[in-house]
Amino acid sequence: MAESAAAIKQIPFTWEGTDRNGKRVKGKLVAASEAALRAELRRQGVVPTRIRKQTNLFKPRARVTPADIAIFSRQLATMMEAGIPIVQAFDIVGTGHENPAMQKLILTIKADVEGGTSLAQALAKHPLHFDELYINLVEAGEQAGALETLLDKIATYKEKTEAIKAKIKKALFYPTAVVIAGIVVTAVLLIYVIPQFESLFQGFGADLPAFTRLVINLSQFVQSKGWLILLVGGAAVYGFIHAKKRYRSVQHFVDRAMLHIPIIGPILKKAAIARYARTLATTFAAGVPLVEALDSVAGATGNIVYETGVRRIRDEVATGQRLQRAMEATDLFPNMVNQMIAVGEESGSLDTMAAKVADFYEAEVDNAVDSMSSLIEPLIMAVLGILVGGLVIAMYLPIFQMGQAI
Repeated sequence: MAESAAAIKQIPFTWEGTDRNGKRVKGKLVAASEAALRAELRRQGVVPTRIRKQTNLFKPRARVTPADIAIFSRQLATMMEAGIPIVQAFDIVGTGHENPAMQKLILTIKADVEGGTSLAQALAKHPLHFDELYINLVEAGEQAGALETLLDKIATYKEKTEAIKAKIKKALFYPTAVVIAGIVVTAVLLIYVIPQFESLFQGFGADLPAFTRLVINLSQFVQSKGWLILLVGGAAVYGFIHAKKRYRSVQHFVDRAMLHIPIIGPILKKAAIARYARTLATTFAAGVPLVEALDSVAGATGNIVYETGVRRIRDEVATGQRLQRAMEATDLFPNMVNQMIAVGEESGSLDTMAAKVADFYEAEVDNAVDSMSSLIEPLIMAVLGILVGGLVIAMYLPIFQMGQAI
């Protein structure tokens, strides 16, 4: 209880000092007190010359992100491959981490391992940061006596997975940006610009063109009911997000619809296949039985349509069906993927072939997102041009007609 209380009261510090060679060094560290920090620095061979509490103005991140876990996995794998004992590796990674939340997590796991708990059991105490797949792979590595090898595979897997997630976010960001930019520009014109023209047209004493009248009516509606539009729109977005998280049927509908969106859909399919193949390669190479591996693979695809399909594959493989035949029955995978998996099954190198599939589709996602990025900029300009141009034309139509009449 005393240790946990001390952990909660840890304070972030910045420090400067000299190392054993007399070289000036500096860094950030979390400790229970300044005295504890000085003791820790002396243990590392650093003579502190300046220590300051970190101000709240530049307060470090207070949460652990998946990217933090990926970096931690690579650091731990590298140190263990270099022959550094696991407790010392945790100590080095933990005390040098800039994120206090991640530092606290690492040092907590280190304390459990130091107390005799296996690494898999220590990680299992933090399910928010280490999923079942991660823990199962670590456990397999401990049981086989090849923990450093499995940690390297885990690190590679986490890095590849985070890279794919980043690409998908980038792919979804641009269409969202186009829609938001269009809405904002249109709203500004309707609320602030169109009313100026409306007051000008009131003195014309002539009927306005239908298009101009339509735009003015729309402007009046937005000005009078704008708050209602925002309220209804916000409630609709909130309700949609809540329903997607809570109801599997809604999530299934949305994920399936996303797969059929032009340009975006093919990218999401390739990303799901890449995740499927990468997770399958990692788990199978670790010695996890195929049926158990498919159970972990299902949750890693990132799309509920593929998750459901992989669970069907698992059920068929459990009854003796070949993996390739089960994959073909779902109609979710291209023929090339099915044939490469078949070759892997026949040659006894399923993990190698699955890794090749993952490499290919990860590269495909990269290329697709980069291509879309280059195409989206003209699209944004075209959308904004149509919106702004349409409104401008609507406002200048009466002036053009007056000129023709004169």
